[in-house]
Amino acid sequence: MKKILTILALFLSVQFVNATPKNDPKQELTEAQQIRATEMKERLEEIKAMDFKSMSKEEIKTIKTEMKEMKEEAKKASNGVYLSLGAIIIIVLLLILLT
Repeated sequence: MKKILTILALFLSVQFVNATPKNDPKQELTEAQQIRATEMKERLEEIKAMDFKSMSKEEIKTIKTEMKEMKEEAKKASNGVYLSLGAIIIIVLLLILLT
């Protein structure tokens, strides 16, 4: 019974954990990163203004890949710590086995 309560408490506490703080004063963008961020924002506005109905499938596909690359670049720039669901499950299993 004690283990079940421990596991339940662990699951409830993990749901409220945020790995990256929103306003981290230590993490400020360099000048080059700020320029790249504004370029990415401008390109995103251009893409939002496009008419996708008149485009071919290849053009839409290239735009989607470009947006995925920009999203990955933005994630890398944030320097956050991300835990996948599999990693969380492995950590929980290790905690259970070690107790």
